[in-house]
Amino acid sequence: MYNSLSIFIGALIAAMVVLNGELSSIAGSYPATVIIHIVGLLLSLVLLIIKRGKRKSPAKIPFPFYLGGVVGVGTTLFTNLAFGNISISAILALSLLGESVTALFIDQYGLFGSVIRRINRRKIVGLLWIIAGISVMIIF
Repeated sequence: MYNSLSIFIGALIAAMVVLNGELSSIAGSYPATVIIHIVGLLLSLVLLIIKRGKRKSPAKIPFPFYLGGVVGVGTTLFTNLAFGNISISAILALSLLGESVTALFIDQYGLFGSVIRRINRRKIVGLLWIIAGISVMIIF
């Protein structure tokens, strides 16, 4: 189920990059980033109101976990800046490469409280296949 959900999320991300990029082309990269996050905040607030449940106090959440928002803004801004300069497939493929390398590093050292999952030969081979695929996409 989670693999299928991940494929669906990938499709949503591709659509998001196009929609955000088009907004950026009209409004500019920085204003578009603000607009995108305000819309996301409003939707999140609506969902929070609709789905009531047990919530942790913000005081009990470790500070580093709030930095995901900073990463989200950076990701959106840099994707918007790349839009129109390289293809959507290149943006997503290069993002996947960056995500994969970072995920291997996080897994290797158990960062942010994650379970340690050591880098092995299969993971390195998989990463090399990703790099080869991106190279073919961009060069040819």
